[in-house]
Amino acid sequence: MALLQVNTFSQALSRIITFHIILPNDAPPEMLAGNSNYDRPMKTLYLLHGFSGSTQDWLTGSLIQELALKYNLAVVMPAGENSFYLNGKGTGRGYETFTAVELPAYCQKTFGLSDKPEDNFIGGLSMGGFGAIHTALKYPEYFGKMFGLSSALIVNGIKGMKPGSHNDIADYDYYTQIFSDLDKLDESENNPEYLVTERLKKEEKIQPIFMACGSEDFLLNENHEFRDFLLKNKVDFTYKESTGIHDWKFWNEYLEPAIQWLIE
Repeated sequence: MALLQVNTFSQALSRIITFHIILPNDAPPEMLAGNSNYDRPMKTLYLLHGFSGSTQDWLTGSLIQELALKYNLAVVMPAGENSFYLNGKGTGRGYETFTAVELPAYCQKTFGLSDKPEDNFIGGLSMGGFGAIHTALKYPEYFGKMFGLSSALIVNGIKGMKPGSHNDIADYDYYTQIFSDLDKLDESENNPEYLVTERLKKEEKIQPIFMACGSEDFLLNENHEFRDFLLKNKVDFTYKESTGIHDWKFWNEYLEPAIQWLIE
């Protein structure tokens, strides 16, 4: 297995960026024997970190290296800063474009990975769960499935915030910088619910979604809201909930089930 740190220039972010990639290109014979995951070409998972995180979070907090090898899965871990993986105003803030378009194109060209949507997945935790779901919904031509663990699906909670206000995570100015006009989120492409609604109007099939959230997680209500929205709109989704908070113990409990779901 190769674990690489890549430093390269990003047009979307106007600077040299760093990401990590796992390539299970040298699995030992004892792992290959009877492992049907190696009877097919390698698939790719773009794995997104949470708020205040970095490109190394999944490497230090989870068993993703072991799982990448077990499931013949290339895993790409970019740094999204605190962007929610959305495009911001101004030069060098194209986090959405970088994550959804530029990074996959670079990895496919450089490492020979498949560009077929059925071979490409995106997942994440907390802010990265939001980013994964939003990115896949907006770019279905690139990602066949998506998953979010304890996803920060906070759009409904920040609608209509006023100048000078804040919640436990951030303030009005931050949310406005990230999501733009907070009074117009119902009709914003930064809102996953809006993306689903607009695609369904066009009679497009929504890719399958996997969600998991702990029953003691502070984002539980937000996950329930999005789950119920998907159910109402008859979107193909899988939802899991069990005892847990917003921590690596819970995320590690569901990382392998999410990967198994992706490749089934």
